[in-house]
Amino acid sequence: MKVVIVGGVAGGATAAARIRRLDEQAEIVVFERSGFISYANCGLPYYIGGVIEDPEDLTLQTPESFWQRFRIHMKVHHEVTAIHPDRKTVSVKNLESGEEFEESYDKLLLSPGAKPLWPKLPGMESCKLFTLRTVEDTFRIRDFVDQNHPKSAVMVGGGFIGLEVAENLRHLGLDVTIVQRPKQLMNPFDADMASFIHAEMRKHGVKLALGYSVEGFEEKSSGIDVLLKDTAPLHADMVVLAIGVTPESTLAKEAGLALGMKDSILVNDRMETSAPDIYAVGDAVQVKHYVTGQDALIALAGPANKQGRIAADNICGGDSRYLGSQGSSVIKVFDMTAATTGINETNARKSGLDVDTVILSPMSHAGYYPGGKVMTMKVVFEKGTYRLLGAQIVGYDGVDKRIDVLATAIHAGMKATELKDLDLAYAPPYSSAKDPVNMAGFMIDNISRGLKQWHLVDADKLPRDGSVTLLDTRTPGEYNRGHIDGFKNIPVDELRERIGEIEAGKKVYVICQSGLRSYIATRILEGYGFEAYNFAGGFRFYDAVMNDRALVENAYSCGMDK
Repeated sequence: MKVVIVGGVAGGATAAARIRRLDEQAEIVVFERSGFISYANCGLPYYIGGVIEDPEDLTLQTPESFWQRFRIHMKVHHEVTAIHPDRKTVSVKNLESGEEFEESYDKLLLSPGAKPLWPKLPGMESCKLFTLRTVEDTFRIRDFVDQNHPKSAVMVGGGFIGLEVAENLRHLGLDVTIVQRPKQLMNPFDADMASFIHAEMRKHGVKLALGYSVEGFEEKSSGIDVLLKDTAPLHADMVVLAIGVTPESTLAKEAGLALGMKDSILVNDRMETSAPDIYAVGDAVQVKHYVTGQDALIALAGPANKQGRIAADNICGGDSRYLGSQGSSVIKVFDMTAATTGINETNARKSGLDVDTVILSPMSHAGYYPGGKVMTMKVVFEKGTYRLLGAQIVGYDGVDKRIDVLATAIHAGMKATELKDLDLAYAPPYSSAKDPVNMAGFMIDNISRGLKQWHLVDADKLPRDGSVTLLDTRTPGEYNRGHIDGFKNIPVDELRERIGEIEAGKKVYVICQSGLRSYIATRILEGYGFEAYNFAGGFRFYDAVMNDRALVENAYSCGMDK
């Protein structure tokens, strides 16, 4: 059996090695148009910032090491220019010599990945405008920085690559501004949770220009202008464009293979395309979202590797199936970690799901053990069924551990109420006897038993005419440092003695700093016959989100984040 693989990074390299492990006699040829195979794509921004010092550390394997260990022909600087399914060959061009030839196959695997979006805007030809997708892109940016010593940069785009490049350029001492059309960074997160990411970026000196449309670029002798709609341009020494990616499906399209959303390659759960003996994996393919079952494009290394293994199994006569992508991801944002899995509240509602959320601010480990840090968790679940749909966490310690537990729970089909039953490891330096994941489960279980909540979206809608009682149960000192207008302050520890100050027959909307004291207050109020609602997230959460919204709106109206 002869297998030809187009693309040698995550999916292609994984499939090649797996095929060899399953079939020692197979002839395996991989064509990669760049000069590198099996490289650490996710590590590229950290080479720009000098965190990864040796460029060889970016390369997980070389053509020589692949041949030595697996006897796989890794042909770099070879571009596949056409697929001929009728005669089971591909056209190939050697980019170094210019030679063109055809290569036959018994099985063909497409792993072309995705390409950065490159909009048709004025000034895109500027040598001071960069994108980041390959090792070569990384070297171009690093060389420009080393040779020209830029003092400022504009990042166009606020996704994973945008934030990682922004952080690494700040580490080099550049003045960095992120500009993009959406009014929040990191769309996998809900806007309220993105507020904490915004705060961390600002804390480290990154300026945010959110809600702006880029209309072009204009190179100057002193740098480059980023032209914005309805406001003055941003000037910098360099620009990095990271507004997203699109499936690299040109070969599949020209060969007549069936395509899906945004011209992605259509595959079944065996990673088979519409053409016999042709498989496809990675960022170029359309998948099913594991939570919603809807078609999705999820460009992440984890799914690509799994798909490569599954395709390899099936190429070798097996019957492996891809269950769908869940979108689990994590990102370092300076000192903060932000992670997500499943779907967020925004997308859940867009999908037509009836959802609720809990928001909590637990410590990363036992409060009495030194060094614990607060994290903010948001868990999304379906009303009625309590199906666990997704989670987002931002914090400084223990975030990745909790998101992986929640990702596993979603994959296992657990109900959100069952999070309380998980038996998780505990020692004071690592967790609490009631782990944050357990705490989320306790909160959702309380809701299933009748506990009522109110949310941030309700804050401005609550009547201030006395028809309901608005109650802040923090200490007077906390209350005086900031509170929501219209809320009466009765500390939770004084509530029983002062219960007469709350008018009978009125609903009571309760808030505290984190949600714990207000929860206790709602239980007390229920014991006295009141209908009480606890605020999801506490004043800490409310204050962070509202401050961020004010900063974003102020920046939008003034033309720059302050």
